[in-house]
Amino acid sequence: MATVSIRINGHSYSVGCENGQERHLQAMAMQVERRVQHIRALGFTGESHVLVLASLLMADEIQDLASQLLPASTNQAVQDVDRMRAEQALAATRLTDLAERAETIAATLERAYIEGAGLPDA
Repeated sequence: MATVSIRINGHSYSVGCENGQERHLQAMAMQVERRVQHIRALGFTGESHVLVLASLLMADEIQDLASQLLPASTNQAVQDVDRMRAEQALAATRLTDLAERAETIAATLERAYIEGAGLPDA
């Protein structure tokens, strides 16, 4: 495992990474630092505040990229899931209706049996 020294927001950090990933880690640290400097240029101060805002900025960028990269098949899958949920809700409603009808028929048969047998009502 390799150790890389990076600098973010004026502080040095030693970070471990897999061998061969040192340049990648340094590039990521430079991306973070670039956003930190952008936030500072906007007038924000306070280490944790600046780091939180830089993190949110990066998260926003990631979300924008992810939404652009979603394949059409993903959008189709979302539509398919919505359609299946609607079909499932309709099936549940139909099943409830059938159960109520079965209970009504059972109650009617029970009353007819009781009357036919001359039994007193329960």
